[in-house]
Amino acid sequence: MRVLGIDPGLQHTGWGVIDIDGNALRHVAHGVISPDAKLPMADRLTIIFNGVQAVLAAQNPDQAAIEETFVNRNPSSTLKLGLARGAALVAAASTGIPVAEYASRLVKKSVVGTGTADKTQIAAMIGVLLPSAKVSNADAADALAVAICHAHHAATLGPQRRRAAQGAAA
Repeated sequence: MRVLGIDPGLQHTGWGVIDIDGNALRHVAHGVISPDAKLPMADRLTIIFNGVQAVLAAQNPDQAAIEETFVNRNPSSTLKLGLARGAALVAAASTGIPVAEYASRLVKKSVVGTGTADKTQIAAMIGVLLPSAKVSNADAADALAVAICHAHHAATLGPQRRRAAQGAAA
C-alpha cells in the first residue's frame, strides 16, 4: 500500500510518500509546497491545493493521511492553518482515495514514542525508520511521520469505518 502523508501549513505544506508491505516501510518521495507569503490568501490556498494534487498524480497513493489542526494561543494562526489544511484535505479527498486524520500528539507518539516530541526528535526517528529518506526539511519529515502514523493505525481504521457505516445505514 502506498500512503501520502501531509503536514499542512500556510507557509510550508510538507508531503511524504511511503510504501507499506506488512511491517516494512519504504521511503518513496518527499517535499514541501511553499507558496509565496506575499500572495493573497486565495492564491496561496490554490497553490497548496494544486501542489497536493500534483503530488497525488505523480505518486499515485492508495491512501492519504493528514495532521489535524491544533489550537494554539493565537486564534488567527489557528484559523490560517485550518485553511491550509482544508485546501490539502480537499485536494486529497477529491481523488476518491481514503483520507485519514491524525492528531499531532498521536503522530509524535507513533513515531517517537512520546506525544511531546519536538521536530528534531521526529527528524531523527525518520532517519532511523526510513534511512534512505535523507530528509533535511522539518515539514517533509513531519509529513513522513504522518504517513508512518497511518501505517501503524490503518489496520484498525478500516474495521472502525465499516462498523460506523453499518451503524449509520441501520
